[in-house]
Order: sequence, then structure tokens, then C-alpha cells
Amino acid sequence: MSSKPELLAPAGSPESLRAAVQNGAGAVYLGWGDFNARRSAKNFSDEEFKEALVYCHVRGVRVFLTLNTLLTDRELPKALETARDACRLGVDAILVQDWGLFELLRKSLPDLPLHASTQMSVFTSGGACEMAADGCERVVLARENSAEDTAAICRNCPAEVEVFVHGALCMCYSGQCAMSALIGGRSGNRGRCAQPCRLPYGVNGPAKKSYPLSLKDNCLACQLEDMAEMGVACLKLEGRMKRPEYVAVITRIYARLLEEDREPTAAELAELEQAFSRSGFTDWYWQGKHGARMFGTRPENTKDPKELFDAAKAAYEKDDLRTVPVRFTAAIRTGAPCALTAKDGTHSITVTGPVPEVARNRSLTAEEVADRLKKTGGTAYHCEGVEAAVDEGLSLPASAINALRRDALAALTEARTAVPPRRELPLPVLPEADCGAAAPTLTVSVSTAAQITGDLLDFGPARVYVPLEVLAELEFLPQAHTEWCAVLPRIWRDRDEALLTDWLAHAKALGVTAAAVGNIGQLSLLRGQDMALYGDYGLNVFNSWSLAYLRDKGLSSACLSFELRGSQMRDLHKVLPAEAIVYGRLPLMITENCLVQNDCNCRLDRNGPAVPENGPCRQPNFLQDRTDAAFPLLPVYGHRTEVQNSRVLWLADRPDWKRLGLAYARLRFTTERPEECVQVVRAYLEGRPAQGEFTRGLYERGVE
Repeated sequence: MSSKPELLAPAGSPESLRAAVQNGAGAVYLGWGDFNARRSAKNFSDEEFKEALVYCHVRGVRVFLTLNTLLTDRELPKALETARDACRLGVDAILVQDWGLFELLRKSLPDLPLHASTQMSVFTSGGACEMAADGCERVVLARENSAEDTAAICRNCPAEVEVFVHGALCMCYSGQCAMSALIGGRSGNRGRCAQPCRLPYGVNGPAKKSYPLSLKDNCLACQLEDMAEMGVACLKLEGRMKRPEYVAVITRIYARLLEEDREPTAAELAELEQAFSRSGFTDWYWQGKHGARMFGTRPENTKDPKELFDAAKAAYEKDDLRTVPVRFTAAIRTGAPCALTAKDGTHSITVTGPVPEVARNRSLTAEEVADRLKKTGGTAYHCEGVEAAVDEGLSLPASAINALRRDALAALTEARTAVPPRRELPLPVLPEADCGAAAPTLTVSVSTAAQITGDLLDFGPARVYVPLEVLAELEFLPQAHTEWCAVLPRIWRDRDEALLTDWLAHAKALGVTAAAVGNIGQLSLLRGQDMALYGDYGLNVFNSWSLAYLRDKGLSSACLSFELRGSQMRDLHKVLPAEAIVYGRLPLMITENCLVQNDCNCRLDRNGPAVPENGPCRQPNFLQDRTDAAFPLLPVYGHRTEVQNSRVLWLADRPDWKRLGLAYARLRFTTERPEECVQVVRAYLEGRPAQGEFTRGLYERGVE
């Protein structure tokens, strides 16, 4: 018999927390402080956070703190202080995205449970096992994982697995979206996403009333039994930005389904849709499906379901839907202090009161004692039973019995909310290594075999990054004074790994000696391959401690996040040689859905080696926004889409990038013709200004 998964509900405010707890949540996740992925939610003040921990723990509900954003070197100390304070107050776990914070927490607070946030982009057994080996108690999987993917990870990973079962779906893989950051300076990786995916766009045409990036909300209410059978440990409900009444409705329904081991009724599905939906719901990712039917919108003037929400609010505001059963045993004996023992099934505490007096008129009875002890209204408890032993001929005032009950419940609350003993170790120190360079050496990355020309190689780039699927189609590589580096697919699944391993063997036979690591799950594929490993931009390296973490993982260099300002790159302690992208169309999104397929209904094998040259996905395609900006759409492994920025990053005429301590500077070629690649390299060597539209990216303005 499979155990029931924990139900994890959102708590964007104290009221939402109460709504979640009263309606059956087993745990809640919330933001406290400045570093969480929903910084626009109300979140919690210091006092509210302390009260929330007591409120939840006394009712047997766990509290998870979200510290799941990317952090700069300057922010790390404050984030670590927040984590220390939360640990001392008894928080049950912390969700983390940033590798640097993860490294500091696991070494300085070794007994504090850590959960790998979905922002870490974990979607394979290798990635989940990597996080488990590094000390993560739980791994939150990408929303795009199917039932097959999830079952495989549950079988293979020793850590707990958490799955999003209800709420908003991001178009891009979590942790890989830079659209909000590059367009508006509001980083989704920093908790400030402006949700550009909910705006209208056109595919290969003007943006009118089409929303090709707006997915329907996820609803897996009919799949809970399957998840329990495969070993999913936790079911997460999304919604820290939504109303408390919404939290109450969805938590109540999912809690009931888990408790009663059943699928939802038509009425319950209707309530879920009333609470919030975008043109209904979808469960296609879970089914392993993709397509235009997954997409939907919610009109701005949609009214909340007043009757449903009013009833939900009235119910949770009474604060009596969720109480703890307690059993009392009272002993009122001649010549001894009265005593009361309270048991909640786990704890047993005993308190004492005054010595009872000899009765002058009427003697105290066991029934009277029991009636007094049952009056637990207004507390977190309800009396499940009373045993009272009362000697004859004694008297004890009602106030004394009431005081016994209050003292017993207070002591029980103290026991239920006690903070577990946890070690606090000294902070580790950064390695003394200094891998900064006086000036960077140029590297180049290509997206097609045609871009690899003799003229390009004549410039002598230190490395040439080539997609693994492109290498798989080549019979040889040109002789050149460069290091050939395979770029593994940023997104793949367990079932793809045999093919990827074959491709790696072929690449090595061609003369490839290095691999770019863009996801933590790639390490299990690359260990033992006798290849140099270089961190790619998909790892979101944002601070010096992230470099230290990757150094310990065996990487020989790492590409920094392109959301960093130039000055922030400069100030990093280069404990590992650092690389940055200084030219190219920066990737805004990588999507499970093929946007071109959704538009033109092309039918290609998602698991094929590469998209055929004559397929519609290989033709020049673009996404057009309301300002008529065109964002090129590149096909990537698995029939997925990578959305590129509408303008190229151009820094050739700004020599500042040469003085950031970088070891390498990458020219990223995507849509360029072979001759354009050569022209760009020459322009960077000569410091020329850009021709046509360009952007300075985030080197000067940074992100919120």
C-alpha cells in the first residue's frame, strides 16, 4: 500500500496560510525576506513569520521557506542570515535555486533540510540523484515532466520527489527564462517576473489576438492515485500570488481527494475551474502530450466566484476546521497536587495545580472535571476523550480546573512547536585560487555545421562550442588550433541518455575533447568520459560561491549568467576561470512545446536526432510582439523551441568587457550566415561599432 503524498499549499500572506492550514494542507511554502521567487506577493513580516511557524507547527503542518532566487555576492550574507534565523525558529526546510547559497547552507547549516527548487531545472534521474548526493532531502521536478519521466525519477532517486499538480504553467522551463529580464529588466530568476508570456504574439506574423506563450493552468486532480503508487512524496499547489479564498478552495478539494483516495467529482472540478483557470485546464504534460490545445487565456474582466469564495472565507476564518485531537487524564487525589496529563498521540505532558480541599458541601465529581476539560474552544485543540480519577469528598474550584487545562495545552503547544537541535558550523571560506585574467580569450559557439568555416577557425578561437546533435551528423571536424567542445541538449529525458552517450562517443572520435555543462543532470552523463567540463549559461552562475560549488564538481571553467551587470562580473572572486557571452542573440526561453508545430501543425518525431533540414521548424521562424519586434525561433533537441532575443548583444566597441577578469569571452552565433560569423569575429578583434539594431544586454543596467 503506497503512502499518501504530502499536500503542499501556497501561502502568499498570513491569511492565505490560515486558509491553507484550515483546509487540510500538510505543509505550506512561503516567502520571508527579500529573496524568493514571488517577491511581488505580500509575503511575511518578521513577526508574522514567527507566528506562522507556531500556528502551523501546533496543528501539525510543516513550513517551507522559499529562498529560491539567484543572489549576488553582496546579497549572499543577508540571505544566509535569513536562513540562519529561520533555522533557529524551526522552519522545516528551505527551497533553494542558487548554487552559491546551496553550497553555503549545506556546509554551515548541515542539519537544515534543503529542497532543490524547480528553478534548478531538474527533470532527469541524473539531476535528481546529483542533488540527493549533495544533501537535498527533496527535489521539485520541472512542470514539464510526464508520468513516465516522474516514475523513472521516483525509482532511481533516493531523495523525495515533489510534483506541481495544480496552478499556473510557465511557458519556459523554470530557471531558464530570461524574457522578462532582457525585455524589461525584471528577472524571473530574481522573483520579479513581469509575465511577458501572457501577452499576445504572432508566429511568423503580427501579434493580434493570439497567445502562443500562454499555457492553461495545470490540473492533475485525476492523477493523484497514480502519483502515490509511483512514490511521489509531495503534491504542490501553485498560487502564492492568488487570493486566500482561491487557496482555500483548491486545498480543500485536493486534501479531500487524498483523504478519500478518489478522483474529483464533476462538482469539484467545476469549483476548481471557478476558482481560477485559463480557458479551462490541461494535464497534457503529465500525459506526455504537447500542442495548441494546451494554451489558454483569462480575460482581465473575469469576475471571481463570489458565492464560492464567500463560503470558503467564512469557513476558514472561524479557525476551527483544523484542530488537534487531545486526550486528557486527570488525577485529583487527597493530599496531593491535582495533575493533568495531555496526549496528542506523539507527546505526553503533565502539569500540576493546587492540592484539593475537603468538600464542605457538595463533592467534586469526575463528570464535572471532564466537562470542564472538554471546553477547548478558541484553541488549536479539540478534546477527544477524558479520564478523570477523583477521590471522594474533595473540592476544587472551576478556575483551578480551567487553569490546569490551559497550562496543559500551553505545555503541549510548546512541545509541538519545539525547535529541533541543529548545528551551526562556521562559514566556509572561498578557495584561495585566483583564476582571473588580464584579458579574455575569444571563444565561439555555433548552432549549425555550416557556420564552422575555415575563415572562422583562422581567427584561432580558444574553443568552438558545437551542439552535440550537430556533431552527430558530421563525419569529420576541420583541423584547427582550437578546442572542440560538445554542447549537450539543455533539455532531455532519461530515455534519451543512451542516444546522447552514443553521440558523445562519436564526438570524441571526431576529436572533441570537452563538453559544456548546462544542467546539473549532465554530470552523470559526462563523468568517466575523460572530457574537460565547462559550465554553460544554463547553470545560472551568479556569484563567487556558485563558482566554488562548480569547481568542487570538477568543472574547469564556468560561463556567468548574462543577467549580471559587467561590474558584478568584475567583482566576482574568480575561483574558477570565468566566461561570459559578449555577442549574440541571447536565449529568452526554452520551451517544451514547439511553437512552429503549434502554429503550422508539423508532425515530426520529438525524439528524433535532429529536426530534418526540410522541416518547417528548420525554416526561418520568428515570434512577433505588439511592438513588431521579431524574436527568432530556433529548433533544439527533442522538437523543442528556443526563443532568441530580437536584437543581438553587441559590445565590440565597448572595451569594458575586456577588463572584467574574464578568462574567456564568447561570441554566440545562432541565426548568422557563415560569412556574418566571420565579420563579427573580425569586428570584435578590431573594436568596431555595430551595424544595425543591437542591444547592450544587461551589462550596464542589470536586473531587479
